[in-house]
This record gives sequence, structure tokens and C-alpha cells, in this order.
Amino acid sequence: MKRLEIIGIEGLGEVKRGDSVARIIIEGCSRLGLSLSADDILVVAHKIVSKAEGRMISLAEVKPSAKASELSRQLGKDASIIEVILKESRRIVRMGGGTIIVETHHGFICANAGVDLSNVGLGQVALLPQDPDRSAREIREQIRQSIGVAPAVIISDSFGRPWRLGTVDVAVGVSGLKPLKDDRGKKDRHGYELRASLAAVADEIASAAELVMGKRDGVPAVLIRGYTAEREEGSARELLRPETEDLFRNF
Repeated sequence: MKRLEIIGIEGLGEVKRGDSVARIIIEGCSRLGLSLSADDILVVAHKIVSKAEGRMISLAEVKPSAKASELSRQLGKDASIIEVILKESRRIVRMGGGTIIVETHHGFICANAGVDLSNVGLGQVALLPQDPDRSAREIREQIRQSIGVAPAVIISDSFGRPWRLGTVDVAVGVSGLKPLKDDRGKKDRHGYELRASLAAVADEIASAAELVMGKRDGVPAVLIRGYTAEREEGSARELLRPETEDLFRNF
């Protein structure tokens, strides 16, 4: 019988710059009577990682550029926020409806460069971790050093989708699992050769975890138990579609 458990690690408290996310998760699991194993997967909301790494900005300290001021008038959006978005972006892909779709310095295509105002305090914004894969590796290694096992780690964030309403959580950082499951070339139960079966399992796991995290529930870390992932170092960059194959950017 296949069974997947999605367990919210509650009561982690407010994370501050310099805190160890690994230690906070270990202590949270201990309070809940959870013993981590090497087969587990931890999904961690990027926001607590960003807070711990000091990836926070006070909007009062931001001086908008002329470009940010012009876009502010066009979009009806705060010029200071736009300035932060521009600094976190390689280029603007689309604009409209008060939203800027950009390509971040990581290579992610997302709204507002992942700059987030929720759950960070008034007048503050959270940025994505500078290198989310590295952040995931560090959390995983610190857990290994502390308790002797290294569960896979996914750092997640909420992304919109071009052709569907609503956001879903996706993996922006990965360590300890293969983020894609490639069944192309294999045959289904009826002998048909699969040609397009490439599953973004790291994104699927991140999205499943968000069902427990919520946006207002204060559950920034989730333990996934029961999914057999292919184990390797992994990277969220493996999930990025090459621009030459991206019909959205080339529309």
C-alpha cells in the first residue's frame, strides 16, 4: 500500500538574521516527537531561509531610480518595491495588471522577482535566497552534522502560471534528490512508449507541502515521508526550461 505523509513542523517561532534554519527544524521535530531519517524530505519556505540569511530590505532605505518611478506610474505600484524588483532581475519579460514578470538572476521566470511583502513586517520585503541550491545544501549538511542523517531538502516559493489562475509552490532550491523523474523511452502498462513523461517531482513535492504550510498558518517547514525519490545532489536549475524551448518568452 502506497502512503504519503505530509507533516507540518509547527511552532518554529520568528526567524531572525543569523539563525540556523537546520537547528530550528531539528528542535521543531524533536518537540513534535519526530525523528528525521535519510529517506525523509524537508520542504522549507524560502522566507525563513531569506530571513536567516539577511535577505531582507527596508523600503524606507530604497531610493527609486528614474526607471522605477516611470514603471510605478504605469503600473500603479510602489516605486521602492519596483526598484527592488529591478535589482533582483536580469530583464523584464512581461508587464501588466500591476505585475512585472521578470527573469531573476537565478534564471527563474516569476512575478516581481520573488520579492515578497507578506509575513515579513510592515515596510519590509523579503528577497529570494541568493543561491537557493546552496542554502538547501547547507541546511542538509548541518542536519547531517547534528543528527547523523541527511534528509533531502527543498526550498519552496509560490509562483504563478501563465495559463492558469492561482499560485502553486515550486522548488527554488534542491539538495539530496533528483528534481525530475524521466520516464521517457519507457513503456506504459499497455506497451505504449512514453515520449513526454518528464515529471517535475521537486515541484510536486513543494506544492503538496504548501497544502499544510498555508499562507497564514505559520508553518514554514514540512516533513514529507513515504515518497521514494531518486537520490543525488540535485539542483533546482534542472527544472528551468531553456529559453529556446520556452513558448511563453518567445510568444
